[in-house]
Amino acid sequence: QVQVVESGGDSVQAGGSLRLSCAVSGSILSIKDMGWYRQAPGKQRELVAALRSGDNTDYADSVKGRFTVSREKGKNTMYLQMNSLKYEDTGVYYCKVMVVTSSPVRRADYWGQGTQVTVSS
Repeated sequence: QVQVVESGGDSVQAGGSLRLSCAVSGSILSIKDMGWYRQAPGKQRELVAALRSGDNTDYADSVKGRFTVSREKGKNTMYLQMNSLKYEDTGVYYCKVMVVTSSPVRRADYWGQGTQVTVSS
């Protein structure tokens, strides 16, 4: 069993900041990729930021320069620091991880339940 839990969502005014957290636990041998996705009302879920093997990062054009994804060394926790928030950043933010589980040994993707971010203009 693998658990993925997001936290940190809140309501803020435009220009404000938030930090989201994603904690991964369970029967894990390793974490391969981690990513933040968001889904705005009436829109499809989209990739916001990814943290890949070798600490390579990838960002959606709309958040470059404002959002920073990171992982706490030695821990299965990922963060998304969001600065200069805009109204269009509003949505449910989901954490997705690709892990190698220990029993059975296999690669699998897991999603969290999401955390709401609301930015008022």
